[in-house]
Amino acid sequence: MASEYHRGEMDIQEQASTYDLFGGMTKWGSLALAALLALLVLWFCTPAGFLTGFVVAVIVAVVGFVILRGKPAH
Repeated sequence: MASEYHRGEMDIQEQASTYDLFGGMTKWGSLALAALLALLVLWFCTPAGFLTGFVVAVIVAVVGFVILRGKPAH
């Protein structure tokens, strides 16, 4: 079996796609959790209330989206 292996000849498109998908899900999932956490903390743990928490969550989501979005393809 070892003689059948030739370094660098295997198609790794599926592995690369899986890696990119996992990275994207991790990135956007973390942003969603950060925005949700900001909303819930400000809503329930401070006297700021729902509206302030919602505004801060939207700001976190928009700034995070701008920072985390992908670079344009060449």
